Amino acid sequence: MQYFGALERDEAASQVRDGPAFRFANFEIDVARQELRRAGDLIPVEPQVFDLLIHLIRNRNRIVSREELIDAVWKGRVISEATLSSRVSAVRRVIGDNGTDQSLIRTHHKRGFRFVGRVDDANRSQEVSAATAVQQVLGNPESRTQNAPALRATLALPDKPSIAVLPFQNRSGDSVQEYFADGLTEDIITGLSRQRWFFVIARNSSFAFKADAADVRKVASELGVRYVLEGSVRKASGRVRVTAQLIDASKGINLWADRYDRDLANIFELQDEITNRVIDSVGSQIIVAEAARVQRKSPQNIAAWDLVMQALPHMWRMTVDEQRLAQDLLQKAVELDADYAHAHALLGWTHLCMFNLNTRMPIGEFTEKALACGARALALDEQDHWGHLVVGLGYTRRRRPEPAVMHLSKALELNPNFALGHAGLGYVYACGGQPERGLESLEQAQRLSPCDPFLAIYAPVARYMALFGMKKYEETIAVCRAYAALHPHHAGAWRLLTTSLGLARKNRRSSGSPRAHACASAGSVQRPCRQQHGVRQSRRPGPIPVRAAEGGIERLISTFINLTAKRFPEK
Repeated sequence: MQYFGALERDEAASQVRDGPAFRFANFEIDVARQELRRAGDLIPVEPQVFDLLIHLIRNRNRIVSREELIDAVWKGRVISEATLSSRVSAVRRVIGDNGTDQSLIRTHHKRGFRFVGRVDDANRSQEVSAATAVQQVLGNPESRTQNAPALRATLALPDKPSIAVLPFQNRSGDSVQEYFADGLTEDIITGLSRQRWFFVIARNSSFAFKADAADVRKVASELGVRYVLEGSVRKASGRVRVTAQLIDASKGINLWADRYDRDLANIFELQDEITNRVIDSVGSQIIVAEAARVQRKSPQNIAAWDLVMQALPHMWRMTVDEQRLAQDLLQKAVELDADYAHAHALLGWTHLCMFNLNTRMPIGEFTEKALACGARALALDEQDHWGHLVVGLGYTRRRRPEPAVMHLSKALELNPNFALGHAGLGYVYACGGQPERGLESLEQAQRLSPCDPFLAIYAPVARYMALFGMKKYEETIAVCRAYAALHPHHAGAWRLLTTSLGLARKNRRSSGSPRAHACASAGSVQRPCRQQHGVRQSRRPGPIPVRAAEGGIERLISTFINLTAKRFPEK
């Protein structure tokens, strides 16, 4: 990890001055604006690819080892050789190089890589002096305060949503709680860093502000982030209170705030619980805020990341038209950046959703497309937990529980806070003959992320499958009815509702018992969170009555047959 500090100082230094930092061939790089241009034309580049190129150019006088690149670009996170190779290939593509010619980036077998092109770095002397100044600023709080105005004016925001988690303040007057506050901050930084959506400032940079009375806008400007999370810890009489607030520093507004009061019994369990709650709330709020922000960007400034963010609100709405809009945006994203693994994975997710929505195509086609997209995502980056989710659920549709569980378990190994992954694993267990374990996984998902917009549309599906597997048909009916009321186009809910009504009636006839009333909790829907995230109820189509089953099983079956016309079962 010894490269982190040097990398941060280099990046800050290069952003102090204006104009292109490097020129080579017919390319120009503006580090401050995170831009690569060829003959004056802007070239879309994924942030990770851009960072890798910059690190190679800055260290072009020597061979850069694979370990150093992983430390510098991935901040020490464990990645595969395939992931690193795919990123190096992506760098070569954007600068017109390839693995055969290696005219600009040369591979040294078992040693690493080196940038061998001629680079015009006329402002190097300014960069060195600026790096010295920045080093003093980052290492000395007083110097940082004095010199901050020069830095604030030039730091550019990354392409991804960027956040700094400031050290939580210990307001207990108890030095022991200092460790709890610092540990909580570090866990939140680690948890957010596992989310592919965000650019998270490293722990050392955030903790440089520990002794300060933080001015959020000033901190955001110095670190080059849009969002800042700050909080405090207070202990009294065997209880602890943790407060946290998320601020959009670019506008100076609070996006979210909450308070957690808990008994100080098991300190590690308490720390884990609060960390997970904060990560869920902060992550959901930033995703929704970013999705709204990129809608306002002009088409000329749209990059692959922006297209992904624009696709998200459509993915949260369960109609064929909305999912197709999401697919169009994601397809444009992968056309702009063919190596964008996460976009491929999200595209696969839309095919999984269409499985239950589009009744005009054979089910197997959606499964094939989902598996293809998921496999492509993992070929580009096997550490993408969304890719493992999509492949795992695809195998579930093919009735192959062993590889399905393997991929879902891998997704959770990569990101233990991936609530949708827990729900997906619950679905796999429910379909694989272990419905009780399925409900346990679903409960874990809802504890981790009760306001996740993806979970809001998927949790009821996992729940009704688990209840059906447990032969709790009355409760299955209640969940299916509630879900069909919100999403009348969801053929999966109608299918299981039809079957459950028939089985429930058969059971009542054989037992002679009166009709049981389903548990109220089984049909509950996360309405507040859905409204909070803008997950709208689908428009109800005219020909399909939401309460069609009220008129009897025969009427519902007729409705279901009409809904699933031209539908073929998967082989």
